[in-house]
Amino acid sequence: MTTGLVATVDPSTFASAMNGTWILMVTFLIFFMHAGFAMLEAGQVRSKNVANQLTKNLLTWSVGVTVFFLIGTAFTSVMSGSGGPVSAAGTLFSGGELAVESGAVGPYVNWLYGAVFAMTAATIVSGAVAGRAKLRAYVTYTFLLAAVIYPMVIAFTWSASGDGLVAQLTGTAFHDFAGGMIVHGMGGIAGLTAAAVLGPRMDRYAEDGSTNVIPGHSLTFAVLGTLILAFGWYGFNVGTASVVSGGMFNTLTVNLVAMGTTIAMAAGGIGAALVVWLKTGKVDTLYVANGLLAGLVGITAIPDTTAWWGALVVGGLAGAQLPIVFEFVSDTLKIDDVCAVFPVHGSAGVLGTLLFPFVAAPGALSSSIGAHFIAQLTGVVIIGGWTLTATAAVWYVLKVSGEARVTAEHEQEGLDISEHGVETYPEFGGDRVATDGGPSVVDTTEGSPRADGGEEAGSQIKMVTAVVRPDKLGAIKQSLAEINAPSLTVTNVSGRGSQPAKKGQWRGEEFTVDLHQKVKVEVVVADIPADEVADAIADAAKTGEPGDGKVFIMPVEDALQVRTGTTGPEAV
Repeated sequence: MTTGLVATVDPSTFASAMNGTWILMVTFLIFFMHAGFAMLEAGQVRSKNVANQLTKNLLTWSVGVTVFFLIGTAFTSVMSGSGGPVSAAGTLFSGGELAVESGAVGPYVNWLYGAVFAMTAATIVSGAVAGRAKLRAYVTYTFLLAAVIYPMVIAFTWSASGDGLVAQLTGTAFHDFAGGMIVHGMGGIAGLTAAAVLGPRMDRYAEDGSTNVIPGHSLTFAVLGTLILAFGWYGFNVGTASVVSGGMFNTLTVNLVAMGTTIAMAAGGIGAALVVWLKTGKVDTLYVANGLLAGLVGITAIPDTTAWWGALVVGGLAGAQLPIVFEFVSDTLKIDDVCAVFPVHGSAGVLGTLLFPFVAAPGALSSSIGAHFIAQLTGVVIIGGWTLTATAAVWYVLKVSGEARVTAEHEQEGLDISEHGVETYPEFGGDRVATDGGPSVVDTTEGSPRADGGEEAGSQIKMVTAVVRPDKLGAIKQSLAEINAPSLTVTNVSGRGSQPAKKGQWRGEEFTVDLHQKVKVEVVVADIPADEVADAIADAAKTGEPGDGKVFIMPVEDALQVRTGTTGPEAV
């Protein structure tokens, strides 16, 4: 016999509490995906634009979630025909008291659950317009997306009365379980449209129409961001299935969604790897990462109905189309989609949504395959058409008003400086920062050996300049200290000599690296023989392989010490 607290709890109340707790858990998991988006996008942009990309991700959430709370929910309620213009902000308060029914999940929790989906759609766009969009232009678009563009999409799908607009038009309901088209497809199409209106980054395309590869600054960031997104995706897909339904654990749906999400994810990575390997002869790391995400996007609309073999098909095709679609967008359409948001989210979302009736598990369809396909196609056309039109209108207005894009000068110096006044990776730090990151710093305080002045009035001043491998800087510092010549100036440079050019690859596109990263070491001496300094540097820098560098010795006409005004050898 059941006794105690459990016996006093109404089963429906207990089920509601379980589902409410589950919804909050997966909501927080989906929110964590923003960390993944931030890392993924930051890794795919140049180092001079990293802070800008991170700031856009932060403001996407901050601005977007506030606007969705105050305006977006009200717009949805009006357009869906479910009531007047009531926002989430005004839902609960009546006479100054919270009016939440005991045992109910509550409208604020439901709003938050919807908000994390909305902000996912919004943040996708930031990756497409990276490196040239003004921050205020992007924030303006985020405001309108959260207030009108995305709420309109859910008004005729998830929030619609009955089976929605598609069912009214075709007689069959549009199926999108967790947002494969409603969130990701919509975001990918919005990103592609914004990138097209904005135009490509400087030097993305040569005068002859050929494509110049602009690699991102950190493959590590991109891959780690991918894995964080994949982790959060379990909240996105599996979390959409209620854990308790009709007094029973929702075993079938949860099983299908968990399996489908995992298999499609894996198949997406494999599909992308195979295609790019066949195209280039190499397995491109970024394409594998993007393919994994494309597989997830592809299955997101249909994980609750897809057979295990269907998850393999959808994920594999979503990953395989990625390199092909990206190359078409980049090289044929000449649209600079920096973070490949359209092939990852847009085309993959459309593909998975349209495949719904063809990969469904037995008994999952309520109508014929043809009827379901027409309904899915209609939904894709409506969502895609609305998103493209609204996004193009917003960015076109921003463009003609001169507010869409930063100046050529600001784009060249980087958006971190021009838009935020910061450097993500400052090349020089304070007094305690060693530029070579070595284990020790040579002591150059008073009393230590220095090459700072000759004893004979007429001694010659010379400069020893060396261009060497960056990883040899620590050994060079030590070698110079051993001959009592620790004073030096170090500059990060790039150049070429006898070292052969190398081939690089970024998202399947090959490029030539003929300017190699080096450091330039400059040592001015008076009383220490310049050839000893040159020999010390050469001995420390030598590996015996092409690219070790060169050392030059040049006369210096004079020197002036700023602090004392001393000139000549004594000023060195």
